[in-house]
This record gives sequence, structure tokens and C-alpha cells, in this order.
Amino acid sequence: MKLELPASVKKVLKTLADAGFEVYIVGGAVRDILTETAVTDWDFTTDARPEEITKLFPDAFYDNVFGTVGVAEEHLGGKGEGVYEITTFRTESGYSDRRRPDQVTWGKSLEEDLKRRDFTINAMALKIRNPKSEIRKKFEAEVVDPFRGEADLQSRLIRAVGDANKRFKEDALRMMRAIRIGAQLKFAIEAKTLAAIKKDSRLIGEIAAERIRDELLKIIASPYPKEGILLMANSGLLAQVLPEIIPMRGVQQGGHHTKDVWNHSLDSLAACPSPDPMVRLATLLHDVGKPQVKKDRGRGKEITFYNHEVVGARMTKVIAERLKLSKKQKNLLWILVRWHMFAYEPQMTDKAVRRFIRRVGRDNINKMMMLRIGDRVGGGTKATSWRLRELQERIGQVLYSPMEIKDLKVNGRDVMKILEIKSGPKVGEILKKLFDEVMEDAGKNKREYLLKRIKQLYHTPGV
Repeated sequence: MKLELPASVKKVLKTLADAGFEVYIVGGAVRDILTETAVTDWDFTTDARPEEITKLFPDAFYDNVFGTVGVAEEHLGGKGEGVYEITTFRTESGYSDRRRPDQVTWGKSLEEDLKRRDFTINAMALKIRNPKSEIRKKFEAEVVDPFRGEADLQSRLIRAVGDANKRFKEDALRMMRAIRIGAQLKFAIEAKTLAAIKKDSRLIGEIAAERIRDELLKIIASPYPKEGILLMANSGLLAQVLPEIIPMRGVQQGGHHTKDVWNHSLDSLAACPSPDPMVRLATLLHDVGKPQVKKDRGRGKEITFYNHEVVGARMTKVIAERLKLSKKQKNLLWILVRWHMFAYEPQMTDKAVRRFIRRVGRDNINKMMMLRIGDRVGGGTKATSWRLRELQERIGQVLYSPMEIKDLKVNGRDVMKILEIKSGPKVGEILKKLFDEVMEDAGKNKREYLLKRIKQLYHTPGV
């Protein structure tokens, strides 16, 4: 195999080889090269100890016990902002916290190092011939593959290295990682590996919520999020991570719906055009409240789900708390689920359209539209309709008109100055009245007009 390598990668290989050390390319880079995919992360393994690596790369940083030294790409002459990780051969033992090894020992061989890795497709290495050469454009590379990872890569299989149960007991997050890789690459999970995940799925509860959240969001943001959620369901992990959506299975909807809530939600997720994982998560959860509020008054012909969006929004708060989402993420998830049932009629006034924008938030309007498109396609209809297109046009017309009191051309200081009063409830009351008028007619948001209205309102009974 011949490879053309970035100058910064060549520098790592040459520097270590010149010093007499073994050095190999490992990790996702090997997988990317073999599948002819653009490499996003370059990782290396070597028999050099961390202190020897840091001597060779003066700008490197090393602040862990795992033998991993980081070198910024820019310090290697590269143009990117990435960090290359150079790790000493090592063996690991004891995983009392199901996360990190209790003991790390420097290894003596590459195979010893590859043996500790999670999946066969991640347990390959590339040996570069003549890494000392500075003039070669292409290098001969040999795949070192003691666990038949290349065969699994060609078969599109995720298989644990060695004993799958042992791998998952070492680090339970590896189970989520298997699902994530499957969703990113559309790979299947090998039978024994899947059986081990099913057996050990409860161990995921011992992992920090933040680590689970990060893997879940990567699954949802992947090219095949529906397949990822199905893998989670089939492996037992979904019941541990997102138990709230399990009851959606088998909940028939009636009317124009031909799918139950579960399949509709999965198809909506698959159809959501937004790459934002929070929008996709909201799309998956938009009908999560339906099982709790379902009423069937006519043997499947009169099924209702009144207030399912309210119940669903309440449920997202619990989910968001458990996943340790940020305050901003929690708020977005709640808004998208709570208001996803918005309706539009041509007779809606501009004030009503602005009220909808205020409710959802300017920054979230497009995200809500992405959810609606996913919802529509997931329900078997076209991505858009004349009503949705018209609403989007009208939103565009009023989007930057006043939406908050702070958008007024006057403020509290103006009120106090004109009326010669101190700060107090009266100031807020007058600003609220001005804002109500501007919401009714955005054309009134002119400073001269509002300054006159301040005096008029002050002398109006009841204001």
C-alpha cells in the first residue's frame, strides 16, 4: 500500500525513527485510510517512553498516567488546529471504576499494545517503511493486523478484541462506543459482541452521565441515527439510557398515521435535516408524551393524544437532567417538544406570527422548522406544505421586528427622564404598554412616537 502523508505526520514518524524508536500509525486513522476516508485524527504508538517523547518534541504536553503525549499540529509545521497523540506501548489491568485502568505498565511490543484495544477495527496499525525519508511523496505502508480487523472492516462488522465481556467490564462505555461506530459507519455488531452488550448493558449505569451523554449525542448526530437507536434498543442499552421512549413501541395513532409512535419517531429522526444533535434529540422525543395521554374512544378510529406536547416537555426535563445537559440545551429541548404542535392559518395576524416567534425564540425558529420537516416526512407526508412555506415567508417578514421590551426604541431611562420619576413598577408598566402597542403594529416602534406616548400613558387612568 502506498500512502501520501501530511508533512506534520511525516515529521512525527521521522523524528521518532531517527531517534531509533519503533513508531506506528494507529486508531481511527488506520480505519479511515483503509476505507479511503479523509483522516480527521492522527494517533501514533511507539516504544519510546513519555519522557523520551517529550525530549524529541519540546512543545509537547504530557499530564496523564496513560503514556499519551500530545503534540499540536501547528508545532509540527501543520496548518490545522488538531493535536496528535503519541502513546507508549502499554498494557492495562484492573478497571474498578469501569472506566480507567487501575494499573498501566509500559509494553514491550506493538501486539501487546493492540491487544488492550476495544474492537478489531481499532486494533490495527500501519508500519511505514523508510519513515526517515524527507523527500518521498508516497510511502510504502504495511498493515499490522493481529486480530483480523481488516476482514471485519470489509465485512462491516464491529467485533470486540478477545473476550467481549472482559472488554466491556473494563470500560462499560465501550458498549455505547460500539453503537456509535455502528451508527457512524452503518456497521453491524458481531453476534458474540452483541450478546455481551445485552448481558452487560446494566453496567452502563456505573458510567458518568456526561460520558454517556456525549456518546448518545454522537449517535444521534451520526449519518445513521435511526440505526443507532435501533442498535441501542436491541442491545438493551436504550432501556438504561433513554427508558422513557420504550413505551412508544406498539402505540397506534390512528387517523392518517400508518405507523405506531415508536416507528414514527424513528423515521422522523432519520428524516430530520438538521445536523444539530439537540434538534435531532428533540425530534426523537417530540411524541414521547403520547403513551401517557392516549385515549381511544372508537376501537382505533377515535384516538386522541391531547396535551401530549405538554407531558412530553415535562418528560424532557427529567431526561435532560439525567444526561447532564447544559442549561441552554435543556431549554432548547423543552421549547422544541413543548411547541412542536404549532399550527398556521393564512388569517393569522402579524402579531400572532410574532407571538409564535417570541414563544420559540428567534434563534430557535429554524430548528423548529427542521423538527417539523422530520415530523412530516416521518409521518409519510411531503417535507413541506403550502401552509408551512407561507408561515416561513411570514416569519421572514417579521423576524427582526420588535420581539422583546428591550427592542423598543425607548428604555426605562427615557421614561424616568420624561416623567421625572425614580425607578419603580410604574416604569415597567409603561414600557409594557408601549410594547403591547408595538406588538400590535410594529410601525409604531419609532422613538419620537414612543416618547410622546410615555406622557400620554402616564396620565391615562389605569396605567
